[in-house]
Amino acid sequence: MKVPISWLKDFVDITLPIEELAERLTLAGLEVGGIHKIGLPGADLEWERDKLVLAHLLKVEQHPEADRLVLATVDIGAAEPETVVTGAPNLFEYVGQGDISHLGLKSPFVMEGATVYDGHAKEPGAKMVLKGRKIRGIMNRHMLCSEKELGLSDEHEGIILTATEDAPPGTPLLDLWGDAVLDIDLTPNLIRTGNILGVAREVAALTGQTLRYPDTTLPSTEGVPVNDQLVIETTEPELNPRFVAILVNGITIKPSPYWMQRRLRLAGQRPINNIVDISNYVMLEMGQPNHTFDWDVLRRRANEYAGPNGPVKIITRLAESGEKVTTLDDKTHTMPDFSILVTDPKGNLSIGGIMGGGESEISDASQNVLLEAAAWNFINIRRTSQALNIYSEAAYRFSRGTHPSLAMFGALRGAKLLADIAGGVIAPGILDYYPNPPETVTVELPQAEVTRLIGIELSVEAIKQILESLEFQVEISPSPHLQSPVLHVTVPDHRLDISAEPVTGRADLVEEIARIYGYDRVPVTEMTDELPPQRNNLPFEREERTRDLLIQIGLQEVITYRLTTPEVEARVLGKDYVEKATYVTLANPSTPERSVMRHSVLNSVLEIVAENSKRHAHVELFEVGHIYLPNPNGAGEAAILPDEKRRLVIAMTGPRSEMSWLPTDIELMDFFDLKGVIESLLDGLHLDQVAFKPAQHHAFYPGRVADLEINGQSVGLLGQLHPYVVEAYDIQIEDDQPVLAADFDLDALLAHVPDLYAVRSVPRFPPVQ
Repeated sequence: MKVPISWLKDFVDITLPIEELAERLTLAGLEVGGIHKIGLPGADLEWERDKLVLAHLLKVEQHPEADRLVLATVDIGAAEPETVVTGAPNLFEYVGQGDISHLGLKSPFVMEGATVYDGHAKEPGAKMVLKGRKIRGIMNRHMLCSEKELGLSDEHEGIILTATEDAPPGTPLLDLWGDAVLDIDLTPNLIRTGNILGVAREVAALTGQTLRYPDTTLPSTEGVPVNDQLVIETTEPELNPRFVAILVNGITIKPSPYWMQRRLRLAGQRPINNIVDISNYVMLEMGQPNHTFDWDVLRRRANEYAGPNGPVKIITRLAESGEKVTTLDDKTHTMPDFSILVTDPKGNLSIGGIMGGGESEISDASQNVLLEAAAWNFINIRRTSQALNIYSEAAYRFSRGTHPSLAMFGALRGAKLLADIAGGVIAPGILDYYPNPPETVTVELPQAEVTRLIGIELSVEAIKQILESLEFQVEISPSPHLQSPVLHVTVPDHRLDISAEPVTGRADLVEEIARIYGYDRVPVTEMTDELPPQRNNLPFEREERTRDLLIQIGLQEVITYRLTTPEVEARVLGKDYVEKATYVTLANPSTPERSVMRHSVLNSVLEIVAENSKRHAHVELFEVGHIYLPNPNGAGEAAILPDEKRRLVIAMTGPRSEMSWLPTDIELMDFFDLKGVIESLLDGLHLDQVAFKPAQHHAFYPGRVADLEINGQSVGLLGQLHPYVVEAYDIQIEDDQPVLAADFDLDALLAHVPDLYAVRSVPRFPPVQ
């Protein structure tokens, strides 16, 4: 995420040097991967204070000798105005208008001798020193700049023109637009800082400054109340817990003011027009995605289903099987039946939380808009985004969780900007569908728990100050059972990562205290006792020996998810098995695709083979992992815990040898290559009473599967997978290319490994030929 320092300063005072601020953020968990300076000392192009200044445009005249050039007269705060010869296309509309100083147009002015980027150079980053020269008979010593020439962006279609800059002519550009952009690599648990306000909140806590909030005060309203014109319904309140709508009439579609365009570009967004830019601006500023519908389109559709006087009706519901939606990018998507849509009785309007639809998008002719800010179930949005392969900015944020309270905050901010920038008039009232507001989370945190987890003793006042700097509400009370006091901490709405469960909630709060206090300030201490050495732990030693041997043979170890679904495992275990099997289920799975504990390690490994087969022809993998079966023989607590069994799975496919520059015949691995790997493993484990006997299994190719027996006991199967299994996992292979697999009961296999075995010493006199 790109965070311009100038934007950050709207909400918090920056009291540290940029490099030190970046280090403090990194130590607190917001890893700053880079700092891009613009104009400042240390930037690739440093702006000279006395040679790059702000100019006030006074007059534009046609060049007497060139149709494609104009003479721009500007005020730079000197005794006399300066005249610049330029071919900027966005100045031609002012030719012949005489004195235009009343328009307040400002532009960056570069004097002779200054260094800027060459806007016409083909190679990026090329610079030039401005020198005076005659252009069609008129001496020109200065220039008006585009964004590319200043290093603000690659935009070079015209010079920068802004009517919203209040600084007087002659102000150094370094003071106005000199900036630095922090490139922050966010982890999924820090989505609360995936916006400018969220980063400002962290900066305020780390530096002891006061946080300022964006202005959400709405101007006066006019017209018919929105409640009389609009009805909102949802059939899935758990998937769409809140839907806020504000009607804004009389907007004008035009380019955004330059300050907004500049901020969006610095943050990595391309300006389009004021309505789209406001939507993106609010999302980047506050973390609340939002969407604007063309109200006139919604109204025309309502005339057909509700009559001229009937209200517009917006319904959020689950998609029907096979239902199609055309999105703003002109792509048509077939919706999965678990996705949620924003619709009206005439049809679809958008994919909830992911992307708007083409039916009601804003056009240059739009005059009235309906601003929507909503909350969506993050698991459902993530699942839908993956199914449709749509990874929009909105989906990125919603799939990681946004609190429903943020919807109103974002809607108010967006409506204010629509009124201020697009000239809109806000209709009275706000339609707010919010049937089940979540309860406020409160966690009791004993001071002693902070000391126990961090390892240092902080005063209760210091703990309170840190938490309050992050906008937690804290009350302190003595504990009747503990010597230390207890802090009663109320969690702010934007902190979805703080658990309501007592144990995990306390740990989450202690993590916040340690972050802000500074991990670097926690002294390094030794453990009170050393870890006991692993001696005579035969199961552990034998498992590690198995891993070492397989790696020496040339296989790569993988570690896969232990969570899956019965439907996924049916591809290798068979539908009959999963329909009768009892799985260990999760009470609150993070995603429907990870809802039960697995019964098959082979299924997990084949998913990895499928992914690798898209990029690599040669795949040789193994995993030592557990499966989790119900424990029918347990009593008491043991009956609740699953029976964990260790499995060894090997999977191989592709050429017998890796690709080489040498001309060789490419031979594919077959059953005997897999059998050779198993024999090498067994030999390394000193197992000699082994037998490979013909077997049958629905997942393996008939006649190409064997049962491995050790001392007469079956320990598992090896062979070539059946083509329908290969197809079910979408493994990318050539025609007739075998996919080989082995699935063993590791506990049964290792039980036969001898504790002692004969070792033959190296002969003193080896034979010589």
